[in-house]
Amino acid sequence: MDTKDIILQLRTKKGLSQDELAEKVFVTRQAVSRWENGSTIPNTETLKLLSKLFDVSINTLLGSPRALTCRCCGMALEDSVISKETDGEFNEEYCRWCYADGDFTMDFWKQYIRIGGREKFEEFKQQLIAEFNTLLHIEGLPRVENLNVLPGSFINLEYRLPNGQMVKFLDDNATYLGNQLECEFGGDRCFGIAANMEFLLVCTYEENGENPELVVFKKR
Repeated sequence: MDTKDIILQLRTKKGLSQDELAEKVFVTRQAVSRWENGSTIPNTETLKLLSKLFDVSINTLLGSPRALTCRCCGMALEDSVISKETDGEFNEEYCRWCYADGDFTMDFWKQYIRIGGREKFEEFKQQLIAEFNTLLHIEGLPRVENLNVLPGSFINLEYRLPNGQMVKFLDDNATYLGNQLECEFGGDRCFGIAANMEFLLVCTYEENGENPELVVFKKR
């Protein structure tokens, strides 16, 4: 969709007249009319106001000309997962799990920001990837190519130990680097991997995390 159609759709969905929208973003009704007939587009500052008003990214307002990805974890960014600043403005460089309310959410990410920024963090990710690929020799586990930031609450599965005890190894309130990988042998189960500064974890599970089994939990 073009910007003119997007603004019209969002304004209509919110139940605003052109006059009401103009008042909220400090422009004239004629300016709104020109946006909606495609003769002009809002300037940068007005796009920021429209973004906050409609709760969509500027990228969406412009017809999604860019494929956004989180500069921290590489996750594809849609409006529902884009981070926000403390004032509610979208930060279109990061996902909401890596960055929220004006700060990075991951303790080890903050440490790498202090000592070297994104380059050091990327080095850390590559180090973890190398460890998965060289230290662990798990039948059916494909080569790890990428790690994403994952919230613990999404991946903290409960495993049954040989003695029958049910155990969780992660923290729901923490974030980890991990991924989901299809088994090289096919079938209904896939691998889940997760890591931080202290450990590497590999498990298998069925769809939606059903029937999880712990394969490896290795201290680094």
